[in-house]
Amino acid sequence: MTPIFNFDGIYTPVVTPYHDNGSVHWDGLADVIEFLIAAGVHGLITGGSTGENYAQTVVERIEIAQFTKERINGRLPLVVGTGTMLTDDSIALAIAARDMKAESILLASPPYAVPTDRENALNALAIDRAADLPIMLYNYPHRTGTMMGEEFLDRVGRSRNFCGIKESSGDINRVHLLARDYPHIQLGCGMDDQALEFFAWGAPFWVCGGSNFLPEEHVALYNACMAEGNFTKGRRIMSALMPLMRVLEQGGKFIQTIKHGVTMNGIDCSVVRRPLKALNKDDKRELEQVVKVLKRTIADIQAEG
Repeated sequence: MTPIFNFDGIYTPVVTPYHDNGSVHWDGLADVIEFLIAAGVHGLITGGSTGENYAQTVVERIEIAQFTKERINGRLPLVVGTGTMLTDDSIALAIAARDMKAESILLASPPYAVPTDRENALNALAIDRAADLPIMLYNYPHRTGTMMGEEFLDRVGRSRNFCGIKESSGDINRVHLLARDYPHIQLGCGMDDQALEFFAWGAPFWVCGGSNFLPEEHVALYNACMAEGNFTKGRRIMSALMPLMRVLEQGGKFIQTIKHGVTMNGIDCSVVRRPLKALNKDDKRELEQVVKVLKRTIADIQAEG
């Protein structure tokens, strides 16, 4: 079965800049979007956890998606996140994505409910019917409590709209399973420290929060592996990226770290919504040092050709 949409390249789950009072900083969001497009990423995602969807109302998420769609103005595909606890809220987001003519939706398991594969598939198919758009599944059992198992994949596979999966389980055996047994669903990297392994298994896309502030470096790894087929170069770039992966994942400060990275580039993203708090000085200093070395190392690798 040929996918109706190809999720090829680097897809950035876009951060949400805020004013000090917690309202959306629309000019800041516009700057982030323009920065990412200029840097060569291949698609943008709104309404993901990196965008702090858990701290936003459905109305806000629709407004952010609509703003992003208008700002992109056809230059890149937009994927609208529909992940919520309530099916009706997910359907509302899916309908909004359809109405704004987004290219795709991102569909995760509803958190906390822990549905069976059958229940989860029926939920996903209901959202699919509302949107009738290409779907990027999002399997992240550590956040949702639910694995998108084989029964789930078999059931949703009956709809051609399910054409990609961001695999974030961290289980390398899932990469093998998806690549071998579900080739009609494009495999996408959702575990940053396994990006090289995903590419080796033919994954054509990578959804990476770090590309919010280091887009060119993430694109460089993608190009080395997928465009050039040069995994020797890819391993060197991945090795340079690994200290960043460790900083991003340590201590549950992923979003704050991403947003400080964006702030380092001159776009103020220092404010995060409750319950999170911004990074302390030591965390900021560590990230700044890692980024400095990483950028220099990858620039040298790229200069070698």
